[in-house]
Amino acid sequence: MNAMATQFASRSTSALPTADELDRALRDASPAEVVSAALKAVGREKLALLSSFGTESATLLKVVADVDPAIPVIFLDTGWLFEETLAYRDQLIAMLGLKDVRSIKPAEEALSREDPDRDLWFSDPDACCRIRKVEPLARALKPFSAWLNGRKRFQGNARAAIPVVEDDGARLKFNPFANVSREELEAIFVRAKLPRHPLAASGFRSVGCMPCTSRTTEGEDERAGRWRGRAKTECGIHTMKIS
Repeated sequence: MNAMATQFASRSTSALPTADELDRALRDASPAEVVSAALKAVGREKLALLSSFGTESATLLKVVADVDPAIPVIFLDTGWLFEETLAYRDQLIAMLGLKDVRSIKPAEEALSREDPDRDLWFSDPDACCRIRKVEPLARALKPFSAWLNGRKRFQGNARAAIPVVEDDGARLKFNPFANVSREELEAIFVRAKLPRHPLAASGFRSVGCMPCTSRTTEGEDERAGRWRGRAKTECGIHTMKIS
């Protein structure tokens, strides 16, 4: 662990550092060091990992499980996920020994009011993501003071300059994989013998909800298959502060 991260790790949890202080301390830290620092900062009961159980998710889940498999994991079950994703979730839970995975669903009232015909993904994908992802995540994060996610700078667009730690309004947001490369992710898969998402072999490099996910071709950005043909590149959970 680098010197600044070591200094932070020895601080009392009663004196919580700011996001900027943490980012400076952890900007060169390994993913495991970032997870450990987040755990030290707020404690297990106040730290959660958000995971889509998508094509790259196994790597961060493995890192987190090695630090503490009891860290709560939030999984947004939107009602539009591939069956393969749900099966992959269950496979990784068993393989990694994850002890607290919480599948969070949209509010039935919101679905009945705003998407009674289940076609909102087509007419207004931003609204669909709001009721199926943003609002459920806001509810799920209420008990927590910090959360972890798997964004990487190499994914480009709005993610190209993400810090390791950022202020997310009511809580801290840790990006343990901000600095990792595709090669480093692949190394984790190989070293830990992690299973691949069942759809990865079929050309799905980034997997979200069924209606808004398509295959990518060689040379395309890995997230090109998300909301194809639209200007939209993010669901919203990473583009606004979660209160």
